[in-house]
Amino acid sequence: MLLAAAALAAPPLTTIQDVIYRADGTAFNGILTVSWKSFEAADTSAIATQVLTAKVVDGVLRVKLVPNFATTPPVYYSVVYNSEGRVQFTETWAVPASTQPLRIRDVRVATPGPPTDSSAPVQESNVVGLIADLGARPIKAAGFAAGRVAFVNSQNQIDSVLGSPGDCVRVDGSSGPCGSSASFIDADSPTGIVDGSNTWFSLTGTPQPAASVAVYRNGLLQTAGVDYTLAGRTIQFESASTPQPGDTLLASYRLAGAASASPILFPNPQVLCSGSGAMINTQTSGSIGSCLVPAALLVTGDRVEIRFDLEHQGATAGYTFEVRWGGTPVLTRDASAADGFVTGRVDANLAAADTRFGTLSWGSTLPLSAAVASASDSFANGLTIDFRGKVGQAGETLALRNYTVVRVP
Repeated sequence: MLLAAAALAAPPLTTIQDVIYRADGTAFNGILTVSWKSFEAADTSAIATQVLTAKVVDGVLRVKLVPNFATTPPVYYSVVYNSEGRVQFTETWAVPASTQPLRIRDVRVATPGPPTDSSAPVQESNVVGLIADLGARPIKAAGFAAGRVAFVNSQNQIDSVLGSPGDCVRVDGSSGPCGSSASFIDADSPTGIVDGSNTWFSLTGTPQPAASVAVYRNGLLQTAGVDYTLAGRTIQFESASTPQPGDTLLASYRLAGAASASPILFPNPQVLCSGSGAMINTQTSGSIGSCLVPAALLVTGDRVEIRFDLEHQGATAGYTFEVRWGGTPVLTRDASAADGFVTGRVDANLAAADTRFGTLSWGSTLPLSAAVASASDSFANGLTIDFRGKVGQAGETLALRNYTVVRVP
C-alpha cells in the first residue's frame, strides 16, 4: 500500500522515443547522459538536481522525463551523446507534457531561452536583476529636453538646465549671465510681514560692506544701530521703529564683485507677500487674503507670479473664487461642492500702457482652465492683489490656505 501511494504521488512523465542514426546511415550505439537543475513540475512536485543515463542500442532510444516546458524560472535538460568512449555532441531539450511518445525533434531547442513563442515579448520581471539595475539609475524628469545641458535634480532625475544660450551653468543646475554680478542694488523691497509686530526682514542680497546699506521706511532714512541692526542680509528693527501696516520699506546697498556701470534693481526673485489667508462662509463675495504692493516698487518690464491654494468644506453647494489686480478681476471661476481643493496661478507682465495676464486654475474635479486677461490699473502708485470668494450655501466654508506673490527679474 505504501508503494502504491508513492507511485500515485509521482509526477507525470513524458516518453521520448526515437531511432538515432549516424551520418553514414549506421545505427548509433552509445549512452545519452541527461542532466538538469532542480525545478518545480507542473503538479508542484519538487524535482531535484540529478543526472541519468540512457543506453542507445542499434539506434533505439527510449527515456521518460518529467516535463520541463515553460517552467519558471526556465530549466532545460542538457543531453550529452557518448559513443566509442568519446563525447560526440551536446544538445538541449525542453520536454512538454504529452500522453503520446515524442521524438527528439519534438523536444530539441536550438539555444537555451524561454521555451515559448519566440515572438512573444520578454517581461522585465523575467530578467534577473533588471528591475533593480534600472531602479539604481536616474530617470528623465518632466523638464528633460534635447539640446540642453543636463543635471541631476533633487529627485535624482535627469533634468535640463533652462536659460539663454549665452548663460553660464552653475553646479546646482541653475543658470545666469556669465561674469560677476552687479555691484549694487537699488529699490530692494525687504521681505517680511508688515503687521506692526514683526521686526525681522530679509534683503535679496548680502550687503558688502554692511555700512553701504540705506534703509528707508515711508521714504525716511533709518539709522543703523538706532532704528535697526543688520546681520548678513537680515534686518531687525528696534521695537520703537517696528514697521506698521501700510508702511513701505525699501533698501539700497552694494554687493561684492566687480564694478558695474549701471545698477540692477533686483538680481533675484523677491517674495512680495506669502502666507495663509482667511476663511469665508457668506454667500456674498468677500476678501479672504490680500497683498499690498507699495508705490514705486513695480516698474515696466517686471513680471509678477501669483500662486494660491483654496480649500472648501461642505458637500451641498458650490462656490466662487476670484483674483483681482487692483480693481480688475483677472481670474474668476465657479467650482462645485466636490471640489474640496482648488489651486491656481496668475502670471502678470507689466507694460507701460497696461498689464497682461496668463492664468491657470484647476481643482479636485474642476477641469484645467487656461486664459488670458489684461488690466489698466496703475501699478506705479501701488496696488492691492486681492483674493476673494463666496459659498453657495450657508454653513459651508471657503478658505485661502496658502498664497505667494513673487516679483521675478
